[in-house]
Amino acid sequence: MLLNIRTIIFAAALLLFCWSCYRRFRFLMLGKGENRFNDAGKRIWGVIYYAFGQRCTVNHGYRFGWNHLVLFWSFIILLIANTEFLLEGLFPDYVSFSMLPVSIYVIIEIASVLALLAVCFAMVRRLAFPPSYMEARSRDAFIILGLIALLMVAFFGLHASEIANGSETASYMPVSKFVASTFFLQVQTASLGGYIKAFWWLHAIVLLVFLNYLPYSKHMHILTGIPNVFFKSLTKVNTQPREEFKKGNVFGVGQINLFTWKDLMDSYSCTECGRCSDMCPATNTGKSLNPRLVIHDIKVNLLKNGPVIQNKGAPVMPLIGAGGEGSVSHEVLWACTTCGACMEVCPVSIEHVPKIVDMRRNLVEMNAKVPDELLPFFESMEQRSNPWGIVPADRIKWAADINVKPFETGKTEYLFYVGCFGAFDARSRRVSLAISKILDAGGISWGTLGKDELCCGDSMRRLGNEFVFDRMTKDNIKTFKDKGVKKIITQCPHCYNTLKNDYRQYDMELEVVHHTELINKLIKSGKLTVNVNEADLGKVAFHDSCYLGRYNGIYNAPREVIASVTGHAPAEMERCLDKSFCCGAGGGRMWMEESEGTRINAARVEEALKKDPRTVCVCCPYCMTMFEDGLKSIKADDKVQVLDVAEIVSRGLK
Repeated sequence: MLLNIRTIIFAAALLLFCWSCYRRFRFLMLGKGENRFNDAGKRIWGVIYYAFGQRCTVNHGYRFGWNHLVLFWSFIILLIANTEFLLEGLFPDYVSFSMLPVSIYVIIEIASVLALLAVCFAMVRRLAFPPSYMEARSRDAFIILGLIALLMVAFFGLHASEIANGSETASYMPVSKFVASTFFLQVQTASLGGYIKAFWWLHAIVLLVFLNYLPYSKHMHILTGIPNVFFKSLTKVNTQPREEFKKGNVFGVGQINLFTWKDLMDSYSCTECGRCSDMCPATNTGKSLNPRLVIHDIKVNLLKNGPVIQNKGAPVMPLIGAGGEGSVSHEVLWACTTCGACMEVCPVSIEHVPKIVDMRRNLVEMNAKVPDELLPFFESMEQRSNPWGIVPADRIKWAADINVKPFETGKTEYLFYVGCFGAFDARSRRVSLAISKILDAGGISWGTLGKDELCCGDSMRRLGNEFVFDRMTKDNIKTFKDKGVKKIITQCPHCYNTLKNDYRQYDMELEVVHHTELINKLIKSGKLTVNVNEADLGKVAFHDSCYLGRYNGIYNAPREVIASVTGHAPAEMERCLDKSFCCGAGGGRMWMEESEGTRINAARVEEALKKDPRTVCVCCPYCMTMFEDGLKSIKADDKVQVLDVAEIVSRGLK
């Protein structure tokens, strides 16, 4: 009879769990198709390295990640133990660990102790030392932690009472043995059977409640996190999916079922750890954007609209707009600098930036809802292919005083793609001249397109104006093919990323090098001899460009150049390399004002000044502008100079 009751309870609980999972996960099928099944070998290795190895959890300076690592592996071991517990309860004559080595019990015991300690540490941290970037004292978190702690208490109570009752198997478990000698020494033998049953049922009920609570809590990531890592992008997420412009198409994402199924799985997989928010420059400076809440709103919207859309109804909650929880406001979407810091630190490989840009696309292409300040920018780009609407003939004025040759088909090796800033911005023109001087000194065969050069389209794509980006890209590719361009040098990381990565979607494979890479190569090969006057530079602090570093993994080249010409490595800011803090200009933010919170460039400049530099070195025209503006705003521009890597090298050329 007892076996029948157990069978009924366990079967009912497992069926309820399966039904809950079905109700949640069926909504993933609403998303658009996307191939995330290719190269299974790499994906399996990614799961081993990132999920089971907890690489992102313990990296990036988050010390508490080690506590999660302990809890994760304890959970994996206890998952096996708890499966055995349930099956042995159902089929005691067929399933048991008793035939396995004694070491199994010791491992399970150690895992249980570590799990309980990790849970206690997590509770203390959330109560006494709550991090600012996460919702530390949420009811959901304490329910889960409480259930895990209660599960461990029941585990030790069960095995301690079995030891006190004379069980030889459980006697190999040292902690349970200690509990038995401490709490059950005076308990009469006749009563021990009752304790065993009570703790067994407590363990069973807590386990089944925990199991059925998961699909309805933020800890759903326990079920989806590892699969989400399996389906992660196999390359850096440094571009956006291309859209086909056909009559009747809906562009961008304006409602939940227009995301891909992987986008929707991302929302289920969020651990709400808040690391994305901790790294986000917008969140850090008081903007409306919080990457964690964007993913949370997508999940809420999916759960609200999923049943309605499945029944062929219209969504009842807007995805974009002022709909409260479950809707992403316009202000949130336009605050993103697309720096990629959120994606860099996410332990379950969520891709935040493409979702934001997809929603921007919908606002631009389908609803024409863009900030007023972007309208003249869009108009200038459409009509004259540069942000300021300057006549194309002026693109070559930066080289009025030097002899710059046009790119010649079959004769010139490299096209120097100057870019809009390098051609039109007075400050960046000096960088263009410095690069020209270096290319000549290094014996590089190079030329430009002159007035025929067009904008690469980076800001248009990141701002969601995919239609104009598509046209600009096709025009550029036609020019490149007509001229026979194969190799390109850029001074702007945004041009670099767009030409190298975005243009591949148009079957255009180019060898694109950033000027810092080429300069580093020339110095190492002995083609450049540089002798810099260190008194002019003083202490040099280096700032990583997001689109050069996080987007394309180029960290060493500019540092090696600085070290080569100055004799020592540059000073590193507190947030550097893959944790670098954005200057605030990416994602089209260069062309928009900051009306909320602190200016991002001001926050970054303050961080740089903590190193007491005489020179802040950059390798991006956007960063150059933002740093110089930031220094002027706090009246520190007379004490600190901002130089591009190329300018430092150019000054020291023999």
